[in-house]
Amino acid sequence: MTRIELEEITPDTGKSFRFKTSCFKKNFYWHFHPEYEIVYVEGGSGTRHVGQHLSTYQDNDLIFIGPDVPHLNFDYGLGHEINQIVVQLREDFLGSRFLEAPELAAVKELFRQARYGLCFSGETKRLVAEKLKKMAGMEHFAQLITLLEIFQVMATSKEVVRLNNEVNSYNRQQKDRDKDRMAVIYDYVETHYHLKPDVNHIAAKVHMTTAAFCRYFKKQTGLTFTDFVNHCRINQAKNLLLQDKTVGEACFSTGFDQLSYFNKVFRKLNGENPTAFKKRYLVK
Repeated sequence: MTRIELEEITPDTGKSFRFKTSCFKKNFYWHFHPEYEIVYVEGGSGTRHVGQHLSTYQDNDLIFIGPDVPHLNFDYGLGHEINQIVVQLREDFLGSRFLEAPELAAVKELFRQARYGLCFSGETKRLVAEKLKKMAGMEHFAQLITLLEIFQVMATSKEVVRLNNEVNSYNRQQKDRDKDRMAVIYDYVETHYHLKPDVNHIAAKVHMTTAAFCRYFKKQTGLTFTDFVNHCRINQAKNLLLQDKTVGEACFSTGFDQLSYFNKVFRKLNGENPTAFKKRYLVK
């Protein structure tokens, strides 16, 4: 069983940070690194698991993650590629006193908040995505200036949600144990989400009593195991709907026995029924 992975990150040649537009994993990649990370993804419905926060993104997502916050790759479980832009940098990427400049007071606070994991929406997400996409064709100096502009946009935005209530404080040994368990759980649910996953079975697989597993899982994800399974089922159902499958096909292919219950869970997690979701994304 693999351990939690420390991603080794080296700045691009001639630059103080790393900029990449493709880093597809597809498999389970629960990892951390001492660098800050901006992640922008677009295409399909994916899972957002950062620290102890678990939710989904739809169509596109913009995240800013602080050092050593464990997180899952954003293309996990997808049956297709997504467009992805990642920027990774050390806090002192422009020198040890970089954030002490008075002009960067808001950015300094942004970096502090990033240790909880931050998710941006609305105009902020649109504007930052636009700047990130343009960075790919820029010279190094222009990329750096644009990156500073991105930090300022995020630092002054009100369209932001803090993903975790506490800064991740696990030690390395605890991270290893959590990664091992979560890898087994994700693999089991991904394989059996349409076959009524059994909480007693998965508890035994990670060598815990059912009661202890339920407490552990709720602490790790903020969800009950049943809610997590439904979350994964609905995420898969959304991808099927985006492939123009019928609501019935999406329902029964993802393990739901009753269309009425599928509609109820779908609405609870997405704020709209499957038909409305499909129309909104396919009729554009």
